[in-house]
Amino acid sequence: METRRKIAREEWVLLGLTGLFLCLLLGMFLHDRAAMKSPTPVETALTAPVEEVRPDPSPVNLNTASAEELTALPGIGEELARRITAYREERGPFKTVEDLTDVSGIGQGKLAALEGLVTVEEIE
Repeated sequence: METRRKIAREEWVLLGLTGLFLCLLLGMFLHDRAAMKSPTPVETALTAPVEEVRPDPSPVNLNTASAEELTALPGIGEELARRITAYREERGPFKTVEDLTDVSGIGQGKLAALEGLVTVEEIE
């Protein structure tokens, strides 16, 4: 009978130690899980503010704009800006914004994209 009590007591001790071990494992799991969460949310901006893209909202004068000013317009790269300035030097100032379609590489779609961004003013 004495040996039976001794065995029962040992079983309870082992059961208690197993419980403590499981609690320790659970604590470690929860600690690691909490550490995996990002402490601060990550901001992702998909678009740049308009002020950074084009700080000056005034229309660009096609008759006086430099190639650098023209490249700031959407869809106008260095080559197209060079063609616009070359056209202006060869044939004189633009009379209307629609005359821009006479430049190679500028069609109705590109002209529509530039609406409100370009103007034609007389050179003094």
